[in-house]
Amino acid sequence: MPASQTVYLSLGSNLGDRAAFLERAIEALGAAGVRVLRRSAIYETEPVDAPAQGWFLNIVIEAETALAPQALLSALLGIERLLGRERIVPRGPRTIDIDILLYGSSVVREAGLAIPHPSMTARRFVLVPLAELAPVLRHPVLGGTIAELLAACADASRVVAWRPDESTVS
Repeated sequence: MPASQTVYLSLGSNLGDRAAFLERAIEALGAAGVRVLRRSAIYETEPVDAPAQGWFLNIVIEAETALAPQALLSALLGIERLLGRERIVPRGPRTIDIDILLYGSSVVREAGLAIPHPSMTARRFVLVPLAELAPVLRHPVLGGTIAELLAACADASRVVAWRPDESTVS
């Protein structure tokens, strides 16, 4: 069995009970061989590079797994299917989206899988919660810390701490 790796996952939802979908996905990770260690706060975020749609709730999870990268991706896609994710419109609304941001210090470029996630450094909705958990973690390709990458990020989309009773957008 491979040694456990620390992984960082980004989860987002903008359909239905967004917070419930995040919680159900986090609960499903354990059965899929992914042990959650820490989680960021939940953020309400403006859609980026997407057709007109509702705002997201996003969270980043620090976890550990013995799953190899492709097996991890397969497990995450299974959770997305379990929670009703349908890929009808590219970057369209979704019940749940789970992306692998980092897999230890590994760099993976395979069919259907790129780690570190190729868009993570251009997205505040990923960098803000990731910096909350691991500000001094270094990007395995770029070398900068997550805090440095967030400071340099050109994305101006809104990312605000979510409070269930004060939702920015419903």
